Amino acid sequence: MGDLSRPILNKIILPKEISEILKNNNTEIIIPESRAHLLELSMGNSENMTFDVSYNVEGKGIVREATVTKCKNGLVVNYDDIYMRRRDPKSMLIGDDLPTDKTRYEDKYNESFDTLRSLTFEWLKSQPSLILMPFMAGSRDMDVGYQSVLIIPRNAAFFAAGLADIQNFIPKSEVPDFFKPKAIVYVAPPFRHTHFKGKQVVVHNRMFDIHEVFSYNLYPGPSAKKGIYAVLLDIGEREKWVTLHASTVRVITPYELTVTIMHEGASGSGKSEMLEAMHRRNDGRLKLGENIVTGEEYLLSITDTCELHPVTDDMALCHPSLQTGSRKLVCTDAEDGWFVRVDHIKNYGTEPNIELNTIHPKQPLLFFNIDAIPGSTALIWEHIMDSEGSPCPNPRLIMPRKFVDNTVNSSVEVDVRSFGIRTPPTTRENPNYGIVGLFHLLPPALAWLWRLVAPRGFANPSITDSGEMKSEGVGSYWPFSTGKMVDQANLLLRQILKTPSTRYVLIPNQYIGAYKVGFSGQWAIREYLARRGGAKFREDALEESRCPLLGYAMTKLKIDGTHIKKGFLQVNLQSEVGNDGYDAGAQILTDFFKKEIQKYMAPGLMPLGQEILEACLKGAPVSEYMRLTVEDGKNTYFLTN
Repeated sequence: MGDLSRPILNKIILPKEISEILKNNNTEIIIPESRAHLLELSMGNSENMTFDVSYNVEGKGIVREATVTKCKNGLVVNYDDIYMRRRDPKSMLIGDDLPTDKTRYEDKYNESFDTLRSLTFEWLKSQPSLILMPFMAGSRDMDVGYQSVLIIPRNAAFFAAGLADIQNFIPKSEVPDFFKPKAIVYVAPPFRHTHFKGKQVVVHNRMFDIHEVFSYNLYPGPSAKKGIYAVLLDIGEREKWVTLHASTVRVITPYELTVTIMHEGASGSGKSEMLEAMHRRNDGRLKLGENIVTGEEYLLSITDTCELHPVTDDMALCHPSLQTGSRKLVCTDAEDGWFVRVDHIKNYGTEPNIELNTIHPKQPLLFFNIDAIPGSTALIWEHIMDSEGSPCPNPRLIMPRKFVDNTVNSSVEVDVRSFGIRTPPTTRENPNYGIVGLFHLLPPALAWLWRLVAPRGFANPSITDSGEMKSEGVGSYWPFSTGKMVDQANLLLRQILKTPSTRYVLIPNQYIGAYKVGFSGQWAIREYLARRGGAKFREDALEESRCPLLGYAMTKLKIDGTHIKKGFLQVNLQSEVGNDGYDAGAQILTDFFKKEIQKYMAPGLMPLGQEILEACLKGAPVSEYMRLTVEDGKNTYFLTN
């Protein structure tokens, strides 16, 4: 049994069939002693500079899944199969018979998952060495976190190290008595080839007191990252709370005014970027946008930017025990480390803070899809090539939050919840849904609608998919949820109704009409909202948007002394777009919303939710959305006293 001593085994309370795997005398069981121990296991031994993660696959022989390279600043993982370098959004299957709107394993393969589950256990039992890693899912705090374990072949230790950084790893010496997991993650890579034609598959098997996650691939996105998210969503669905798909940042202005902003949205919607310092030119100015027709650049001077204190990067745990009577939403981080995408960093000097933290980290880091040689310093702008001239669009690293300066380790009250969407270029000649202005104010009813539809948006770099607009669904976390869409829709609506003092805005990235903006607009609005102390304005600064789904548009806006062109605020005022181009784009967006909300017109939806959906279907004005979820239905909701 290797170094798994009887006292440690007795501390961890597992189902009988799992205990039998661990008690197999032919298998060494390793409980990691530290993060350093995990990194050493990832290389096979302390002497190796490279390590191949390979498996004997029936009918294929030895198949190498990944290589791990030891660099000065950490370990670099690269996958042989280009397809494995980013998450497949269709990877989830459900192995149980509990209520779900997701595809069941049995329906897809015409057999019970019990058969493959047993084969997986037999394969794990046949391995010469397994890692058993205890961790806390969601939080180290027992009041809001959940005891969990990972069982994985030793040669895939890099995956264990990644999960240890993302969640709350418990070293062997710190395992408490009566450790009873609510979640178990099993990793069996060869089944990707023997049973799933090379595809990423993660099967969730929800039992009465344990949520099992079977990962049949080694890319951590759908399992170590989103698989644990699914566990938290499942527990929350049963206990009536939500883990939001959101970054959160406490913004402190030069005048020491503090505003906390939560930014939600599908992958690529700017969650990680909300935590980043703005990318300014050498002269200190921010390029807000560049007109794709005329080439005109619009520059913004912000002499003294706000201080950023990150709270969450991707998963915001909104446990009811945190609320304590607040009229604002309260959240804390559901992760101990952040799976950061760095596709936008293409050269030195783009993002100095993250570059410093990765070139000279406090401890070695884990990198994915980065081109590096043994003994070198892994550089986050050196992305591995998918093919000649085509860099991988999903280079990543895992950044333990304790390595990031100014992180907030407590729960916070959220002043503003923003929602992000990747928007395409839009002109009169080529109209599209890139009609969203620099930002819009959303009544709570519209904020809920946007979270139901959650457009994935333009040119998403994180997943294997086409470039067309699709719905990420319910809160933008639906791809990771194992339950019912209507149940999650109700949870989100109740959460919005219970936190009436939190305000809602919509922020695009990539394009605003004919202007390419990237994430610059998001950074500018973060500065603006912080300086204002939140999302309340004078009445003459607002008017109903030409497209009702966009709530209220700004009529004027000044950031640090600079007046913003009205075309950035109301896209139809751009000469390249006009009313006709705008209206064509608005129709695209409206048709998309009307199509996507049909799936929520189902038994069990709250009556108020039904009213909001019906308002959308009939093309209701903004005032009607205000009436549905704001006391007296007045736009004073957004106005200063």
